[in-house]
Amino acid sequence: MYALNFYSDLYGDVLRNNRKTVTIRLGDKSDKYQTGMVVWVTIGPRFGRRQKLYSAILDRVEVKTIAELSPRDIERENPEFRSQDDVIGTLSRIYGDLITPENRVTVIYFSRIDE
Repeated sequence: MYALNFYSDLYGDVLRNNRKTVTIRLGDKSDKYQTGMVVWVTIGPRFGRRQKLYSAILDRVEVKTIAELSPRDIERENPEFRSQDDVIGTLSRIYGDLITPENRVTVIYFSRIDE
């Protein structure tokens, strides 16, 4: 079983409230995440204890540059985001790298599965 893990300080509330339905990951992750997969959505530190929030199905997985992100992609990543700069700032914080609009990202669209 694969997991989409999120840092609780950044995403805990929006995940619990079903306001986040996209995750944008740095690089091409299409070999790991594929449309139709069922994954666990978890929160917690990278190498620490995590909490499973729910299962989700991956509705669509796309690889594109940050410059190609649509306003809808950005808003579904985080309802408070309005621009590519918001995405770049968050990715820089998470990955600790210099991120530009030319960086390739994987956009993973997911839907919660009620159990």
